[in-house]
Amino acid sequence: MSARWKRRAVRGAVALVVLGLGLWLAAPWILSRIAGASSRAPEEIAAGLSPAARELLDDAWEGIDPAQVVDVHTHVAGLGAGGTGCRVHPEMRSWAHPWKHIQFLAYAHAARIEDLEQGDAQFVERLLALIRAGDHRGRRGKHGLLAFDLHHRADGTPDEQRSEMYVPNDYVLELAARHPDAFAPVISVHPYRADAVAELERCAARGARLCKWLPNAMGIDPADPRCDPFYAALARTRVALLTHTGEERAVDAEGAQELGNPLRLRRALERGVTVILAHCASLGESLDLDQPGQPPTSSFELFLRLMGEERWEGRLYGELSAVVLANRDPAVVEALLARSDLHERLVNGSDYPLPAIRAVWSTRAYVARGLLSAEQAAALEEIYDFNPLVFDFALKRTLRHPLTQSRFEPVVFTSRARLGL
Repeated sequence: MSARWKRRAVRGAVALVVLGLGLWLAAPWILSRIAGASSRAPEEIAAGLSPAARELLDDAWEGIDPAQVVDVHTHVAGLGAGGTGCRVHPEMRSWAHPWKHIQFLAYAHAARIEDLEQGDAQFVERLLALIRAGDHRGRRGKHGLLAFDLHHRADGTPDEQRSEMYVPNDYVLELAARHPDAFAPVISVHPYRADAVAELERCAARGARLCKWLPNAMGIDPADPRCDPFYAALARTRVALLTHTGEERAVDAEGAQELGNPLRLRRALERGVTVILAHCASLGESLDLDQPGQPPTSSFELFLRLMGEERWEGRLYGELSAVVLANRDPAVVEALLARSDLHERLVNGSDYPLPAIRAVWSTRAYVARGLLSAEQAAALEEIYDFNPLVFDFALKRTLRHPLTQSRFEPVVFTSRARLGL
């Protein structure tokens, strides 16, 4: 190596060290703004809320029995502390990958993890505290706690390098058994696994009634014939499939976004599976499989098309997690509010810990569009400061269509016998 290139290499190494040091020193400031998890203790909500916030919450609960409330989309995660079996990709814990590491720190901050050596337990403790505190009258629901399987190759072998996180089925099954008042287990089984059917049947025998996929990140093509044996097992065991639809940005899905195309779920529906389309495909574009050769179109429009196909009624649902985040077009929420004919076929999910990350949501766009008043937005901000789960529920129930004043019906937030939750 020439002296010139050596000098460049040294300067580059110094620059990386300085950048890493700067990011490390700035991390607390960054996190306080990106992942500014609520600042008040959830158990203080009863004494701390203003009359306006209390009134908003009472209105949000109108017509809803708390004993029937369910959130089907609540994440749990960890690093394996205490033998949980959870893990995240090493890149997420290294400043050599600054964006991924900041993302990891944001999730940890939002979940109130203060000691990574105790992180798995602290994640669950914080989540339980939020759930059990409920609102100012102690009203709360039950949460479907999500496992998360590894990315698998086409031959069915796991690909650790492409797996950003892993949460074992046994972990969520054990947590649900330990805390049945708060959790119901939602397993995750990659259909290409050699033991996929056996694992599904094992978990169903232990009470699982939902199975979670994130095709874009897990490497699952829902339209692939290799899924057929698993679909047959889902239909036989009456385990519903909760699957991500639309673009994925929370975990790495580079080059595989088309796997979130809602139309690819027709294969599961044709084989008798009950399917829940997570996020209502509210982000990104997908290919219109009904019109090959056309440019990609709105994934949400394809979601609405699939929901409009009468043959799937009773077995096809949309799910509201993330539809209210700041990276979604408020027109999506407005369209869903207007479609009261679909509300019987919508279910709610929070996608926790996302609601606890301050940077990913905003009420301003909804005020500007006439879906919220400024006074309601202020009350919601106040509620967030105590409990982001209560905030997520209250926001969705408070949103109203600017012309018809329709809102999400109580049934959206309650359990369904068909789903086993």
